[in-house]
Amino acid sequence: MKQDNNKKLDFSYHIPSGGNSWVVSDLAQNEHMISADGVHNWTDLDSVIRTWFKTSAAGKIFVGLNMKSPDGKSVIKVTVGKESKEKQIINTAYENVEIGEFHIEKPGYHYIEIQGVKKSSSSVGNVKAVLIGGPATQGEVTCVKDDFYFGRRGPSVHLSYETPLNKEIVWFYNEITVEENEDVTGSFFMANGFSEGYFGMQVNSESERRVLFSVWSPYETQDPNEIPDDYKIILLDKGQGVTTGEFGNEGSGGQSYKVFNWKAGTTYRFLLKGEPSENNSTDFIAYFYAPEENKWQLIACFRRPYTDTYLTRLHSFLENFKTETGFISRTGKYSNQWAYDKQGNWHELTKASFTADATARKGARLDYSGGAEGNVFFMKNCGFFDETTAMDSNHRRAANNIAPNIDFSELETSKHGKAK
Repeated sequence: MKQDNNKKLDFSYHIPSGGNSWVVSDLAQNEHMISADGVHNWTDLDSVIRTWFKTSAAGKIFVGLNMKSPDGKSVIKVTVGKESKEKQIINTAYENVEIGEFHIEKPGYHYIEIQGVKKSSSSVGNVKAVLIGGPATQGEVTCVKDDFYFGRRGPSVHLSYETPLNKEIVWFYNEITVEENEDVTGSFFMANGFSEGYFGMQVNSESERRVLFSVWSPYETQDPNEIPDDYKIILLDKGQGVTTGEFGNEGSGGQSYKVFNWKAGTTYRFLLKGEPSENNSTDFIAYFYAPEENKWQLIACFRRPYTDTYLTRLHSFLENFKTETGFISRTGKYSNQWAYDKQGNWHELTKASFTADATARKGARLDYSGGAEGNVFFMKNCGFFDETTAMDSNHRRAANNIAPNIDFSELETSKHGKAK
């Protein structure tokens, strides 16, 4: 974050628009209006743009913009809290433009809102940064300074479950409930994570939702085309209506998904099996239970070569994979976790550690939380809320003491034998 001084108002901080601003009035506009260089293609006077940052102090705040107008005739409105000021932008090259003094009532996350009032050309103007200073900026000011793509996605959060010692885990069971209005586009509510992959449900768009199951190849690359044949994930079976293929850019491997219109407010169940197979390989099988259909559905069965393991590093996570919704919070309730060992015993998983990704760890975004409430774990991210859960903290939910009632022999038959 670089420092800058204006002739009149003292602007101590330069908040890059490219990493901290969103068009909140129309999510679709973010793709073409917000880039790494800031706000561009601002043609609609109805577009509302907000830039977020967090302060450790309250009081008077000086506000400015590093921006330009194409013809020096644009008028904009800048709002902080309940107070708004209008300003004509007369400069046609980028300059620091003073907006004025405002007041923020408490420490925490805040946004500065800008909207066009008048324009005489096709564009209202371009904005590189929001400038702030004054008493409210004394102390620490938090914003996204670099890695704008991940900063705009927001922090990812994780729960790692404590499993019984010296037990080989064959099955991992979990449940997820996403409450009303928390099913934000771009959310991945990942239920059954393990050392070699992940399994959960997503909001891919306003019209499509998926249940996703992926397994990484043991060959490390971001391009699935580079994986040698003997390192490729082998698809052994898939359920009805399931699409399968490969994925890359976050490691590479085999991917499967079923388009399914899961609903907020409904509890969905996830069941994963991992067991050593032939020729130094391991088979992973994922099943999904939707109460609307009242049955376990096979998603896919993948074989991972050069792997001899049962299920390890059981975890869940919540992430946002769409930058345009990084300013909207979402919460997932993760409940009733159980592990089934090689000896045929269920173990309830009631302890978990909470962690977050690099965006959170370096302090670029502080809008993340998680833990236990009663007999469920929860995770929350994005949306610029003020509460933050300490990373690497340990949490414990109340036990339910009722193991899942699953007849493994009745699960959908795999081409390679019964699921048991």
